[in-house]
Amino acid sequence: MVTLGLGGPGIDFGFATDGIAQRVRKAVRGRGGEAVGQLVLITVLYLGYRMGRLLTADDTVRAYGNAHDVLGLEDRLGLPGETTVQAIFLDHDSLAVPANFYYATAHFTVAVGMLLWLWVFRPEHYRWTRNLMVALTGAALAVHTLYPLAPPRMMPQYGFVDLAALHGQSVYGPVESDGLSNQLAAMPSLHVGWALLLAFAGVAATRGAWRWLLLAHPVLTTLIVVGSGNHYWLDALVAVALLALAAVLHTLVVPASATAWGTMGPVAPRPAHAVSRHPSARSRSRQKSAYFPD
Repeated sequence: MVTLGLGGPGIDFGFATDGIAQRVRKAVRGRGGEAVGQLVLITVLYLGYRMGRLLTADDTVRAYGNAHDVLGLEDRLGLPGETTVQAIFLDHDSLAVPANFYYATAHFTVAVGMLLWLWVFRPEHYRWTRNLMVALTGAALAVHTLYPLAPPRMMPQYGFVDLAALHGQSVYGPVESDGLSNQLAAMPSLHVGWALLLAFAGVAATRGAWRWLLLAHPVLTTLIVVGSGNHYWLDALVAVALLALAAVLHTLVVPASATAWGTMGPVAPRPAHAVSRHPSARSRSRQKSAYFPD
């Protein structure tokens, strides 16, 4: 029987349901309070982000003006046109339909799945991943507020098409009546930023050549958000820049013990046999007990 090595240093692809449940129970034992705390923290931060996005949801004049400016800047920088990528999806329904589904579902499902796996089996990696995700999302909220931006799908005069609406898969309603989301917050693309962060977290937390396939997620996400008409190239580039800045600042602000390569949490006691194997260690242990009796 092949196994899925969730708790070891790497990932072995396969399944052994009898071992998975035992490893999960062992990994989460005694961490109920921590789980509740993390759930409350993430929920509060997410609700705050959603409410913050609504601050500029009606700023259509600035949003469309900024869209013209972004397209002009991309042209001056010599970036390829987003319509070139979108044309591929428009010519192939077999690509467009799964791409729309990926855009609508992968953003949150991959994030929840990766964060949950990291929290259970790689808590030291979970912490810095969570910190960077919070920092990136907070920075994105600031940009959304200061620089409202209409996405390409709202700019048909430039040849853009709302790919999801074309196939009846749109997750957005009409802009003028959509009170639940801010569709004028294209920059930066959190789809791209989160995807890149989670891919790096997965690579850092695992071993083996297969882990590098995780980098396909941000690449695929970038092509889909551009091809579906939801983001400009600059939205993706700004997200990557903000993530890089957050990573640099994280090493300066957060103690090294909270990084992926540091030590976190209580240090496990040394096995008794490891001490008894060395006479000098036993003597030091006896000396220590004389000064610090139980």
